Amino acid sequence: MKHWTMVVFAALCGIAGSAVAQEWPTRPVKLIVPYPAGGGVDVMARALAQRLQDKWQQPVTIDNRPGANTLIGTEAVARSTDNHTLLFTTDATFTINPNLYTKLPYDTEKDFSPVTQLVAFNQMLVANASLPANNLKELLALAKAKPGSLSYASYGPGSQPQLATEMLKQKSGVFIVHIPYRGVPQALMAAVSGEVQLTWSGLVSARAHMASKRIKPLAYGGKTRDSAYPDVPTMTELGFPEVDAHVWMGVFAPSSFAPALVNRMHRDLLAVISEPDFRSKEIEGKSFDFVGAGPDEFGRHIRSESRSRRSTLKTSGAVIE
Repeated sequence: MKHWTMVVFAALCGIAGSAVAQEWPTRPVKLIVPYPAGGGVDVMARALAQRLQDKWQQPVTIDNRPGANTLIGTEAVARSTDNHTLLFTTDATFTINPNLYTKLPYDTEKDFSPVTQLVAFNQMLVANASLPANNLKELLALAKAKPGSLSYASYGPGSQPQLATEMLKQKSGVFIVHIPYRGVPQALMAAVSGEVQLTWSGLVSARAHMASKRIKPLAYGGKTRDSAYPDVPTMTELGFPEVDAHVWMGVFAPSSFAPALVNRMHRDLLAVISEPDFRSKEIEGKSFDFVGAGPDEFGRHIRSESRSRRSTLKTSGAVIE
């Protein structure tokens, strides 16, 4: 009897969850982005929000909550209870921060449900135009000749630029000073203005500055060269396959969202990013790679990548109490 009661209860919950999924959203949806406005993550989030408004027939607003290595915006979503607040973030939030911080104000596994991994991309190592080095070999020679004279920008301890550069420093035996900034746009502008000599950037953010010759590319973080910059060699080609500069973007919901609703959101998001116009303009047009992974696949990817990043962080020595 107890068994059948449980079966009936589960069935009723499933029906209720499906009903909620069909009716949602019933009011405006907030997409929290834990990065400053103007960067590649923010640009993608806003493009996505425009399309989702048409599909969901509700306003979809972007709420930028930068700071503390994405912790501020991420915690806001973890603590939300309105069932209409989502998180749009990068791999740093779920595969770097849990291994970087000894304590987080939320549990990335218990407080969130992965919805979909939308896109992935690789970053470019770029230098201020005035730097007397035009490739990685010349950069490393300069750094060895003048230890501590060069500096690089990141968007915080444990961020992708810091991890990639610290790994490069360790493998090449050079010393380059780390200067953390508040966010991606600020770190990039520091290199553009000459406050620092180097940083890593996604192509969507760096392209205009490279076109205007204010910064120059030295190396690409992907395993194969980017088609838009075929003359820029990869870190693997240059003898540093350990230097990992890949990033992904994805959508997460608080764990209170019913599984049926999470699956519904994945289908809607996949439909949007699969639209030919959106793919050509917002994905291929910005050197992003289409992914579209669903909740289960995305969750497995996060767990696997988190284990890999744990090793990288240990090597870099980056830990925040």
